[in-house]
Amino acid sequence: MANQQSNSANPRVDIEYRRKKNKEEMKYQVISFALMIFLTLIAFAAVAYDGFSAWFTVPFIILLAVVQLIFQLYYFMHMSHKGHEAPSLFLYSGAFVGAVTVLAFMTIVWW
Repeated sequence: MANQQSNSANPRVDIEYRRKKNKEEMKYQVISFALMIFLTLIAFAAVAYDGFSAWFTVPFIILLAVVQLIFQLYYFMHMSHKGHEAPSLFLYSGAFVGAVTVLAFMTIVWW
């Protein structure tokens, strides 16, 4: 959802447009918050359930954490809005360098 501005000369139309956009954005935030709470409950249930081994539970929780991170970035930190390209570039390049570093150290330690 891009941040688009109304360019009308009528201030009333601009206020109505902003209210509509704010309502839509709040709806997305509430839905993503509910999904994150649900994913957290699933993670707790996966840990509490004795039928799952650690080989399943740990990667599953990491996967849920990555999904929650994406929700956090795009809906709560507004990375989906226009004008956030430079912070997105730095964030993703930092995550890439971090992942490569962890992979390199894991490779060095294991081999």
